[in-house]
This record gives sequence, structure tokens and C-alpha cells, in this order.
Amino acid sequence: MRSGLLAIATVTALSATALGGCATVAPAQKIEVSSTAAGLWPRTVQHDSGVTTIDEKPARIVSVSPSITGSLLALGAPIAATAAATVSPLTDDKGFFTQWASIADSRDVEVLYSDLELDLDAIDLFEPDLIIGSVNGGDASLEAYDQLSEIAPTVLLDYGTATWQELTTELGDITGLEKESATTITEYDAWVDEQANGFSLPKQPVTAAVYMGAEGMWAFGADSPQAQLLTDLGFTYEEAAEKFRSEKGGANGIDVLTAENAASGLAGSQTLFLVAMGGGDPVAQFTGDPLLANQPAVAAERVHSLGTEAFRLDYYSARSTVKLIVDTFSQ
Repeated sequence: MRSGLLAIATVTALSATALGGCATVAPAQKIEVSSTAAGLWPRTVQHDSGVTTIDEKPARIVSVSPSITGSLLALGAPIAATAAATVSPLTDDKGFFTQWASIADSRDVEVLYSDLELDLDAIDLFEPDLIIGSVNGGDASLEAYDQLSEIAPTVLLDYGTATWQELTTELGDITGLEKESATTITEYDAWVDEQANGFSLPKQPVTAAVYMGAEGMWAFGADSPQAQLLTDLGFTYEEAAEKFRSEKGGANGIDVLTAENAASGLAGSQTLFLVAMGGGDPVAQFTGDPLLANQPAVAAERVHSLGTEAFRLDYYSARSTVKLIVDTFSQ
């Protein structure tokens, strides 16, 4: 029982870090990049924090947003170093997210700084020719934009409102890796179509969420990357019932449900997927909650883990999540 409580406490802490600042950021506009045709440089990027000119194709990038690092790695971008998150069940012992840690290690990507504690001196020492970061989440660096821009051209993106495919496309345009981004997405889409034929769907509709015990739940909305991943595999997605959502909104694409309203808010969901952010067994924790005993998926034993990597999707975590789903329902 104690381990279950510790896991829930970890989820609450991780969620606060992952979503910190998201709800207060204005909706992002699509970035605009000049001169993307035929690999022309310089490029001017209009992004969420301003306008940045990049004189030539970047050869030494640092990422101050580990939530974006995976998408850069998927493109084969020349990353010298990345900020590291606080060590947790979602990371390796350096603070690299597990879905891309081995890729980063194989490419000799160094730790820029640890625990998401922005270190301008450390960034300067790496002598980057491009800095990529975010305007939202626990790894946001919006307030330091001017200081970062003094070190190197800096582009800050909103990953909270974009799918990983959209983010990958934006990064391809920014870094001159447009062909690589298009190929990455095309190959992934073809692979997902293949995977969708390899299992039987459970009872529909479905909802994905993060369970936080007495703190309630965060249910992913229909416009979230998690919902898109599920619908791409053939699932019918069900949002939490609007009238039971908390007035205190969550991040973009997330609906907050109190512990008392969780069962009613998810009453239309016949199958549930839980993101295992805190490690442990979220299914056992969720189905053992007496407030949720009458929820249809709980009563019919149709509650499943979506794994530890599904909260912040990039190319690598999306593939891992798809594999887990296929394995779950092809047995």
C-alpha cells in the first residue's frame, strides 16, 4: 500500500513539473520560417517569443527543453547538449527521458545542466550556433529569452498545443532538416497503419488519463496528442464529460477532474488507459479506488496502462506507446 501511495505522490509532483506554466501561456500561433526552399540561408523565424535570424544551417544546437530534445534527435539534428530533467521514473540517472536517452548517449549528447535549472554560463560554454527551447511547461525559458539570444540565435516553441508531428515539422524548417522531418513522419504514419491491423479493439469509446489519487485525474482531451495516437490506431475517443470538469483548467489538451467527479466525468468511457508517470502500477491504484468502483471500465476490468512515456509524446515515445497498445490487445 505504501508503495502505491508513493507512486501517486510521485505522479502529482511530476505532473506539476511537466505542466507548470502551461495554463498561463496564451495560445501559440504557428511559426513562420522564411527561405525554407532549396536549403536557403539565412532564415528568419517568427516564433512564440519573437523573430530570430539564423545565418547558416546550424551545426551545434543546444536544447534547453528536454521535452523538445526527442524531436530534434528524431531528425538527426546536431545536438551538442540538452538540459536534463529531475531524475524520476520517466528518466535515466542523468535526467534524460527514457524514450530517447540511449539515442542521445549514442550521439554523445552531453548534459547541459541538471534538474531544469537554467544555467546561462553552461550554455555559453558549449558555444552553440542555435538554442532551442520552450515557452511552456516545467522546462520553459521564456523569461530568459533575451539573455539566451545574447549567446546565440534562440527559438522558443510551444509544444503544449502541437502534436509531435507538428513540432517535428517546425523543427525541420528551423534547422534546415525539412526532408528529414517529412521522412520521419511519413515512415511513422505507414508504420502505424501497419500496427493498426495487428490487434483487436476493446470496447469503445476510450479515454486516456493520469490518475493522481486524492488529487483527482487529468483526462486527455480529444485534441491532445494522446487522443490522436489512439484514434490513428482505430480507437474511438471520448472526452471527459464537460459538466464534471473542474473550473481550474489544466494544460492545453487536458481536462481536470476532482476525485469526487472522476467516475461521473468518465462515465461514457468503456475502456480506460492510464499513463504511468510515477512508476508502479497505475491500473491497480485506479481500480482500487472505491470512488471509481462503478465506472464502466473499472467494473468490466477494461483499464490498461499506457506506459511511462505517453505523457509527453515525441517520435520515440509515440512508437513505444503504440507497441505497448498492440502488445496489450494482440494477446
